[in-house]
Amino acid sequence: MNWNRFFIAIRGIIYASGFVILWAWFAVLVRSFDAKLPFVLPDLLKPIGVVIGSFGALIAVWCITTFITKGRGTPAPFDPPSEFVETGPYRYVRNPMYIGGSLVILSGGFILNSPSIVLLTGVFWFFTHLLVILYEEPTLENRFGDSYRDYMESVNRWRPTNLPYMKE
Repeated sequence: MNWNRFFIAIRGIIYASGFVILWAWFAVLVRSFDAKLPFVLPDLLKPIGVVIGSFGALIAVWCITTFITKGRGTPAPFDPPSEFVETGPYRYVRNPMYIGGSLVILSGGFILNSPSIVLLTGVFWFFTHLLVILYEEPTLENRFGDSYRDYMESVNRWRPTNLPYMKE
């Protein structure tokens, strides 16, 4: 058994769980604003929420697994992968974990009929975008140099590219 990978996996699971708990806590807090908002969500969104939430969770798990197995690290900025990761979901978009997280938060709003949680998705996206632009991209560029700059030129930040059905 490779103990190093085992401990990386344990750390990755703990950090990802902490991230989920933090945003679930935010979701619980913002639900108190639902009654003050001038609109409600239709019940029709509940099954859609289950589908997009499942898809978002699968993306996030795929990202974490890729970081642990290919990058030999975790998704946490304070315990990052030691290897540059451009495989798995990262070959299609530079920030798939945040996309998956956004879909999970949005789905929570749909499933719980909570317009506040739906709006929280926008807050999550805004702060994530700032984190990516102001911290992650400069840090990765400094750390990995030309390989990261080449990656930035060939893979979009938020809009998936290089998908198998997009062959030219």
